[in-house]
Amino acid sequence: MKLRPLAAGTGLVALLALTACGGAPSSTAGERANEQAAASPGAPVQEQSRESGEQRENDTTTAQISTFALDVDTASYGYARRTLQEGRWPEPGEIRPEEWVNAFRQDYAQPPDDGFTVHVDGARLPAPDEAVLRVGLQTRTSAAAERRPANLTFVVDVSGSMGEPGRLDLVKSALLKLLDQLAPGDQVSIVSFSDEATLLASMTPLTARSDLRDAVNALTIAGGTNLEAGLVAGYREASQAFRPAATNRVILLSDGLANQGSTAWQSILDQAKEYAGRQVTLLTVGVGREYGDELMEQLADNGDGMAVYVSTEEEAAKVFTTQLPATIELRARDAKAQVVFNPSVVETYRLVGYENRALSTEEFRDDRRDGGEIGPGHSVTALYSLRLKPGATGQLAQATVRWQDPDTRAASEAGESLQAGDLHESVWDKAPVRLQVDVVVAAFAVYLRDREAFGLDLPTLGEHATRLAATAEDPMVSELAGLIDRARSVG
Repeated sequence: MKLRPLAAGTGLVALLALTACGGAPSSTAGERANEQAAASPGAPVQEQSRESGEQRENDTTTAQISTFALDVDTASYGYARRTLQEGRWPEPGEIRPEEWVNAFRQDYAQPPDDGFTVHVDGARLPAPDEAVLRVGLQTRTSAAAERRPANLTFVVDVSGSMGEPGRLDLVKSALLKLLDQLAPGDQVSIVSFSDEATLLASMTPLTARSDLRDAVNALTIAGGTNLEAGLVAGYREASQAFRPAATNRVILLSDGLANQGSTAWQSILDQAKEYAGRQVTLLTVGVGREYGDELMEQLADNGDGMAVYVSTEEEAAKVFTTQLPATIELRARDAKAQVVFNPSVVETYRLVGYENRALSTEEFRDDRRDGGEIGPGHSVTALYSLRLKPGATGQLAQATVRWQDPDTRAASEAGESLQAGDLHESVWDKAPVRLQVDVVVAAFAVYLRDREAFGLDLPTLGEHATRLAATAEDPMVSELAGLIDRARSVG
């Protein structure tokens, strides 16, 4: 349902989120939020550790409201999965648990329109008066035939490091498959970069697929990694060929290891943000055993897009021939979530994930403040760990999502609440399978980062994952059980 805007302090708002310690080394959104809160005592926000980036436990008497920008990135999970499969423990800074959860299939109902459905549920944890809260947001899927035409500018890294197996060869194979999936009204341009950027194909209609295939086949390895030159050339091409009635997107395919040109990230990030303001969005596709995860993730955030990572032909086919053609356009711009907890029911809460997407309370309805860009058929899940007041009853929290129409920029909201009595009695015995899976995924990610998670160790997580794999009938859950076993042998 759509709601009229409410005052930030009215109504309870809940969205679940699991944390990661990624983020720029410069001032984060969470730090800015805390600075604003210090100046405005009436606007409590979630707290964040400046040292680790991890969210602190928040007392609802002083921090009733939690606000963050939505995020549909999944690159952290994809890269960590490859790292574990190769027998390596992922770097803690590359673990963003919300991206792990968002990589897994959910079962939220779709809305009847172009907005969101808001799903709120939760369950009690084994420890007394502790619980997990889940907020799920879902957009409506779109058939490829229904979407608007697209102008896609592919910016392909052909530097020396991309010559390793599973990098440029994987990119070329995926691009050739994608060209067969796009519609006749779409147009594609291709830019390559190493020491310099080269325009291999200016914006070309799909009726000339053979010319585009020739450009893909012409991609060859040479030189260093001047990522800035590639992005500047790609954005310039996308801007010159901009079609107001089309979806205009730059797609960067790289290992993210910039070593030439401007390697000071802020310069590159500023350019992504500038073009996003001109409605040219960015998708980053990461490849390679050594991968610049943090740069690629921040580029996607600043470029109003998303970050994914692929390491196999199967994953590349899923992204380029299934997901990308169906999700090229946007359902929502600058989407944000706000959770208001009832202090008479919830004593403390901890938001896990979304550290570098944190916002202040006021920024939720400040439509000048950047949020997340969400495409058709996307689900976003956030988890909170809670400590409840013993025996408390009544409304626990309410989740609200706010977004702007991609074309008109008109703002809308949708929300849902949860009563304390509606919590499932036990997360492992009574909760829906998908909620249990989300808890295991999040706990595993947090364990890899912090070596502890909700009091659960790897053997216990492995037992839950194996049990859930038998009931979920989902290959990714079976894979999760295998990754936990792999972590036990590595760690």
